[in-house]
Order: sequence, then structure tokens, then C-alpha cells
Amino acid sequence: MSETSPSGSPENSGDPDFDAMARDIAEVPAVEVIVTVAVNLMSAAAVKLGLTEEGDQHKDLDEARKLVHALAGLLDASTTEISSFHAAPLRDGLKSLQLAFREASLVPDEPGQGPGEKYTGPVYG
Repeated sequence: MSETSPSGSPENSGDPDFDAMARDIAEVPAVEVIVTVAVNLMSAAAVKLGLTEEGDQHKDLDEARKLVHALAGLLDASTTEISSFHAAPLRDGLKSLQLAFREASLVPDEPGQGPGEKYTGPVYG
């Protein structure tokens, strides 16, 4: 039987407080949410490309392709919403990931066919 708080709602120490989470996220500017998601996509793509200390242990180019493509789509869609102050380093990071993907591929994609190049155009070293 779970305990109840004075307000009558169940009180489980292991359950997240979704109302508090919603209040917290409501205070975060959209630009910060977009940039945070982009950085998380970049980090995950770097891991899947084998660019971390663990190297090839987590390398999975199929997964990396999806993450880089999603990052490119997010940046393309949010270009007018975030300032160049935020967008420029994210675009640079995206290009670095696209180039790393091309280098890691046994059979590189044709220019313009790599992950995210639908949004960025062909990426050259």
C-alpha cells in the first residue's frame, strides 16, 4: 500500500514528479532545448562512429547514419529559429561527423548521398 501526501496524492519515492518536470521544462527557452537535442545527437553519433576513447567498441555505422541524418534535419529545420551564434558551431560539428562517416565507410556514399547531405548538400573534406 503506498503512502499518500497531505494533498491526497500517492507518494512513491521512486516515481518521477511529472508535474515538477513539466514546470521545469516550461522555463527552458526553445533555443536551449534545440541546442541540447542537437548536442545529444552529435554525441551519440560520435560514439556510433567510434570517435570516443572506446573506439570501435560501440561503432555502428548504420546507427551513426540515422543520428547524423536526424541532426542535419533538426539543424535545417531550426535554422531560422536559432541564432548563428548557436547554429555555426553545430553546423561545424555536423560537417565533422559527416566527414568522419565518409572516412569510416568501407564503400563511401556518392557526394550528396551521405547522411544528412539531403539537407546540407555534398560535404567535401
